[in-house]
Amino acid sequence: MAYRVLKRTFALDDEYVEDLKADLIDAKRLAVDEDGKVMVWTGGTTVVSSQLSVARSSQPPASQTSDSGLRTPDAKPQTLDARLEGERRQLTVMFCDLVDSTVLSTHLDPEELREVVRAYQETCTGVIRRYDGHIAQHLGDGLLVYFGYPAAHEDDAQRAVRAGLEIIASLQTRGLSTLSVHPLQVRIGIHTGLVVIGEIGSSEKREILALGETPNLAARIQGQAAPDEVLISAATYHLVEGLFACEDRGRPELKGISTPLTLYRVVKEGEAQNRFQVVARKGLTPLVGREHEYGLLRERWERVKDGAGQVVLLSGEPGIGKSRLVEALKDTVMHEGAPCLELRCSPYAQNSALYPVIGHVQHMLHFQADETPDNKLEKLQHTLSRSRFPQADTLPLLAALLSLPHPAACPPLSLSPQRQKEKTYEAIVAWLCEEARQQAVTYAWEDLHWADPSTLELLTRFLAQVPTTRLLVVLTFRPEFTPPWGVHSYVSQLTLPRFSLE
Repeated sequence: MAYRVLKRTFALDDEYVEDLKADLIDAKRLAVDEDGKVMVWTGGTTVVSSQLSVARSSQPPASQTSDSGLRTPDAKPQTLDARLEGERRQLTVMFCDLVDSTVLSTHLDPEELREVVRAYQETCTGVIRRYDGHIAQHLGDGLLVYFGYPAAHEDDAQRAVRAGLEIIASLQTRGLSTLSVHPLQVRIGIHTGLVVIGEIGSSEKREILALGETPNLAARIQGQAAPDEVLISAATYHLVEGLFACEDRGRPELKGISTPLTLYRVVKEGEAQNRFQVVARKGLTPLVGREHEYGLLRERWERVKDGAGQVVLLSGEPGIGKSRLVEALKDTVMHEGAPCLELRCSPYAQNSALYPVIGHVQHMLHFQADETPDNKLEKLQHTLSRSRFPQADTLPLLAALLSLPHPAACPPLSLSPQRQKEKTYEAIVAWLCEEARQQAVTYAWEDLHWADPSTLELLTRFLAQVPTTRLLVVLTFRPEFTPPWGVHSYVSQLTLPRFSLE
């Protein structure tokens, strides 16, 4: 193999190549050098491949790094053999294509067209990276995207659909239509299925592509989509059912596909944010084997009703039953006529400041996606007018937090960024505590292992107020998260163990 190919395939620098030559040629005598350009194997291929994999381990392998630059521990490093032979795995494939690109090319100067297409690609790339998708190819004005490679997630189909909806929304809000005669629109097709993924091509150009029926189906489905529409196959639909509002589009004829496929148009995101919420709405089985943990939550709730605020840190591995236990507590609290308010962190919003708080406020104010900013501001003002906590600056502060227009009746905020942040935190904490003035309240903050730093900072301030309120705050997280709040008499640590086989 040529040293140039080794460098490109395994991202090696000259020093690594020299180390490999010294080890494989001189020390282990597994290869020989020819004219300083080619390394010829004479030993076992498996040994050589594993050696190359080890040589790359001191720098982030391409297969272990997402497009966003974040390491993905669940991705396995590929040896030379794996890349050449291919890997069989399930993949969700997205095809995204720009509508009427030919019409654009006839109305725009080539340089203007280039700027429009580049802005379109940058917008799509930003969204795809957020959901940890992998752009396999730029096909002119189209994109071939993999969700599930190089890093696999339990919700790859959901990530693909969310990315598709967000691409359409981002192109509409970015205002790219001002650069061209026609507004930019896309067609998006998504399908989930088995592929064999590996390196293909000639010595001139090699790339990693997924082969099989899945990419072909995704391309055909994209061809059936209307402008600004996300169309998915039945296979993908069954993986995201309940998480999105979808419309059955029947079984249109797909060119080159003999078996009819049912397609679905994704209308919008649903109210459920995860699979557990979907299942919970259909009805849960009785809580079994968690009597002790449930009893502790009930006991803490009784203390709260007596006026002593409590915090419970609920830790456990994924799928071990944290949300199920919180749901059982929620049923009990609501059966007594008390509110149980939920805030949920998201793996897609770890870099979005105060994401769960903003979502909670928007839910409490009953914001609708098609509402105007002025209508939303009116709702905020009406809600605050019925609150008792100090609000000299609360309305403009929360309006800024929610990206709403500055209230006309309020003077401009003349605060430093740091002071504005602190006063915003104060207003949010006061609002959260306001809920407990009339009766005991439960807050469930779920999935703190995905919380952004601003949310954790706000939460620290909020928890400091809990002992003097009638609040039960239950915080759920996975073992890798370390709570930064120390030991206090009103804070209880509860770790869910695995069930024994006995």
